[in-house]
Formats: sequence, C-alpha cells, structure tokens
Amino acid sequence: MSIETSRASSIIAKALDYRAMRQDMIASNIANTDTPFYRPRDISFEDTLREKKAEIFSEKNNKLEMAQTNEAHIPLQEEKTSKKATTFFRDGHMARNDGNSVDLDVETTEMSKNSIMFDAIIQARKKDTAIFRSVIEASTKVN
Repeated sequence: MSIETSRASSIIAKALDYRAMRQDMIASNIANTDTPFYRPRDISFEDTLREKKAEIFSEKNNKLEMAQTNEAHIPLQEEKTSKKATTFFRDGHMARNDGNSVDLDVETTEMSKNSIMFDAIIQARKKDTAIFRSVIEASTKVN
C-alpha cells in the first residue's frame, strides 16, 4: 500500500512501471541478438500517461472540433482509446541474412535513454515525497 502524497504520485508510479517494462523489453531484444528472424519489440506509453495527466489535473482538451455544416453529413465518431500502453515491433533496421533485425547500437542507446528517464522519475518522486515529509515534520514541531 502506498500513500498518495500528491495528485501526480499515481502518474509517477505508472511511469516507473512502464519504464521498468521497457527496460525488460530492450534487454530481451539484446538477449535475442543472435536469434534468427527475431524482430525487436518496444512499448509506447507516453500518450497513455499524457491522457492520465489531463484526466487527473482536469486539463481541457485542446482538440480542434470538426464543424458539421449540413445535417445530412455523417457526424464525427470519437476514436476509442484503450488508455493502455501498446507494444509494437521496432522495425526499420536492415535485417541480416538470418532475418534478425536487432541493431545492438540502437538497443544500447534506447536502454541508456530509458535508464536516464527512469532515474529522472525516481528523483521527481523523491522530491515529491520530500515536500510531503517536510509538511508532516513542520506540523509536529508546532505542538
């Protein structure tokens, strides 16, 4: 059980989960560098976190609405979003003769970027809880 110290703490926790999941996927890609016909996988979660942030902080939707100039026109149907992270194959790199398209340089770069982002989120969480802790400590000194 964790204590919600701010409205952002649930987003921070979810971001850490997704970053850890991405680290595992990248490590799996690296481990399968020599597996024939292996295609590297990745995860996309930024849109999910952006939607969650807008929901938590009651941000207005900056989406441009489509005008319906005639009643006979078919109305716009809203796109259904799953609000879940999606996994995909990260292609675009030349496959080797064995059909494997893992590029070790790309994978190690992505792993480094992911580690830096993970560390930044940890620092944000520490700062978030430090503010909460200082408020509690200040309230106990008032007695």
